Amino acid sequence: MIVAREPPRSAYRPDKAPVAVAIMIGVVAVATLGLYPILISALAGVVAMVVTGVLKPNELYDTVEWDIIFLLAGVIPLGIALEQTGAAAYLAFLIVSTAGFLPSLVVLWLFYIVTGLITELISNNASVVLLIPVAAAVAAGIGANPLSFVFAVMFAASTAFLGPIGYQTNLFVYSPGGYRFTDYFRVGAPLQLILSIITVLRHRILLEGVSGSL
Repeated sequence: MIVAREPPRSAYRPDKAPVAVAIMIGVVAVATLGLYPILISALAGVVAMVVTGVLKPNELYDTVEWDIIFLLAGVIPLGIALEQTGAAAYLAFLIVSTAGFLPSLVVLWLFYIVTGLITELISNNASVVLLIPVAAAVAAGIGANPLSFVFAVMFAASTAFLGPIGYQTNLFVYSPGGYRFTDYFRVGAPLQLILSIITVLRHRILLEGVSGSL
């Protein structure tokens, strides 16, 4: 291996380490005790880092991942529009219309898939609130166990694997890892498909067994 140039060295400040640790503990403690929301305590921690000299203003600016900021600025309004215009509810209605001619197992799987797609754009809480009443109503209409539909929607709302915007941890590694949207889809799509099949089959079999035994 030939070193073509000297790698940049970070200017560490070991004397500021105790201050940084104290600020971090303070931010977590304030949020844990419920004194202030985590957003306020985290912003206060950032200000404290600059005031105490742990970070310099120019370093603070350089460490912000501005591409992620602009990504969120474009995607969050899209999710709000999807929810407020009724587009997400319309997708749920399309699934409801298939309940008359598709097997209940397929309808259950469709609810899982649509919930997984919607949760990529809106929060998992919003997708659950939006789809659980519809899923329970459809299950009652076709004579299926409503719990199987409810559990499928709940599990699918926590499977944001198809892109970097579905969950916070996806965004955390998006820029530092040098990933692209297609990287998430290439790995997440097969994983989502496998989980959808396993989850739907498992919950339907278990819940039917429980209802039968009762």
